[in-house]
Amino acid sequence: MIAKIGRSGNLYGALAYNQLKVEHENGQILFTNRIIETTNGHYSVAQLAQSFAPYLIANRNTEKHTLHISLNPDPNDKVSDDKFREMAEQYMREMGYGEQPFVVFKHTDIGRSHIHIVSVCVDEEGKKISDKFEKMRSMNVCRELERQHGLIPATDKEHKQNEKIFRPVDYRAGDVKSQIASVVRHLPNYYQYQTLGEYNALLSLFNVTTEKVEGELHGKMQRGLLYIPLNEKSERAGHPFKASLFGKNAGLPALELHFAKSKEALKDHPTKPTIKAAITIALKTTSDELSFKKQLAEQGINVVVRRNDAGRIYGMTFIDHNSKTVWNGSRLAKELSANIFNDYWNNNIQPEVKEPPELQSKISHAKDIEDLPLEKPHHLFDFLNTEPIPEKYEGGLIEALGGLLPEAQGEDYEEQDFANKMKKKRKRQRGQK
Repeated sequence: MIAKIGRSGNLYGALAYNQLKVEHENGQILFTNRIIETTNGHYSVAQLAQSFAPYLIANRNTEKHTLHISLNPDPNDKVSDDKFREMAEQYMREMGYGEQPFVVFKHTDIGRSHIHIVSVCVDEEGKKISDKFEKMRSMNVCRELERQHGLIPATDKEHKQNEKIFRPVDYRAGDVKSQIASVVRHLPNYYQYQTLGEYNALLSLFNVTTEKVEGELHGKMQRGLLYIPLNEKSERAGHPFKASLFGKNAGLPALELHFAKSKEALKDHPTKPTIKAAITIALKTTSDELSFKKQLAEQGINVVVRRNDAGRIYGMTFIDHNSKTVWNGSRLAKELSANIFNDYWNNNIQPEVKEPPELQSKISHAKDIEDLPLEKPHHLFDFLNTEPIPEKYEGGLIEALGGLLPEAQGEDYEEQDFANKMKKKRKRQRGQK
């Protein structure tokens, strides 16, 4: 089992994201701890938030006060709701959050059932609960839960990770071809995207872009792709590589087949309403691009904005790392098209977004809590808009997404590293005997 721990200053966003899953019948609340009960057993985001309010009011200076944890058993594990409740309660207790208010959500909108836990990491007096050696402690708890409940260990061979997979390309590190290969060979196995533009939006997160090339060779028209490394400003940072160097899955025919399959799979995808709702809430409750991106990034959704030389926005793409799906804004809804965002951010024309009735109270409540202390804006995703990444965030893309990216998830790699250290320790102990 893999535990992924995310921290942010947006409690409401974490609760709303999970509650939308419940409302769209893609999830359920399995368990609550120190949460004010309702008469009918059902909750709204506002009702859940009430139980955390005293902690946030007492909070002294902890900016990232919200915990968003997911516990992910192996897809082949059959875990009952009772087991999930027991594991969530034990995990939080062992990690030092047993006396905190928290909500356990079960997600069922992807192929494997897993749980998300939302809580706060400041106690009733506003003091931050220690997170020292958090990753190591989390891995130890996961190993114990695997043993107690007969789960498939995350350190088995089938879970071994290739550290290079899904790490952003660093053109300064050398061997750029190998770095690009580790991304493009595996993306189609995880993410669904329907167009070359959506594919490029996803590639941009890893400092790569691709271009279609056409020409005549020996009297026949030839079509292909070139893959090009980018720097932190999304500028070309090296010579292009032919797709054929990375295997047939990176080529145009395989890519077009993937587009067709994704189009069919995404037609009635269960997460589409949730993603659309999350974007709508962010659009209605933020006033600028940075805060809009930040709010969605805390929910595992990247925003890629495409601009022409004049600065006009001509493309909006949303990448949901929870469901591994990529969406053009206008494909989600007409009111989420590039023109809407261009008018809002460039011309200060307020968007007329018609939100469903069930979202109106959420948007209203989100505006009401804007006066609460917010996390200072960070610039991790600014490279998508040609701004350099501050030095302290370099190489932190995977970590900032809370381990949502597959294969090279920060937590997964730590799991393997922990297993390797334990093996070496056992060998040393046997040698000493």
